[in-house]
Amino acid sequence: MKIKINKGFTLVEMLVAIGILGIMATAALVVLNPFTQIQKGNDAKRKADLSQIQKALEIYYQDYGAYPDQSGFELDPITSSPGITPVLKTLKTWGSTWRPYMNVIPSDPVSTKNYVYYVTNNGQSYYLYASLDRGIHDPQTCSGNLCMGSGIDMTHNPCGSGNCNFGVSSPDKTP
Repeated sequence: MKIKINKGFTLVEMLVAIGILGIMATAALVVLNPFTQIQKGNDAKRKADLSQIQKALEIYYQDYGAYPDQSGFELDPITSSPGITPVLKTLKTWGSTWRPYMNVIPSDPVSTKNYVYYVTNNGQSYYLYASLDRGIHDPQTCSGNLCMGSGIDMTHNPCGSGNCNFGVSSPDKTP
């Protein structure tokens, strides 16, 4: 008498295994949410970039007694307001060198967004703005008048494809 031993899986076993793997993969995607993780990563980069620029501006201030003005930078006339001069606005300037203060002035990780830098006419105060992807879901965002401590006209959306909802400023001002 021969006993035949079948090796392998039955169709039902294969379907059950594939179903379980599908449910586990779906649950992992829901929990991890890669789109949100990418947004968090971009927002963390924006915050780190603005902090890095802020430190370079403070060193510049120590050297010259004022923050850098518009000389050598291309201006964006749409965002001009009385008493405030926009600086470092265009993508031409962002991503270029600013030695000895920074090897490269960082630019926004998303090409449709901009960092915005404003300096008062006397060079004694500045404002730096970015558009965070997560918006109201980030506890450090500002909105409405809270982001307009500078009195800057934000109606033309100078940060690009997103609202300017995160800011840093010189120590004497609130963004």
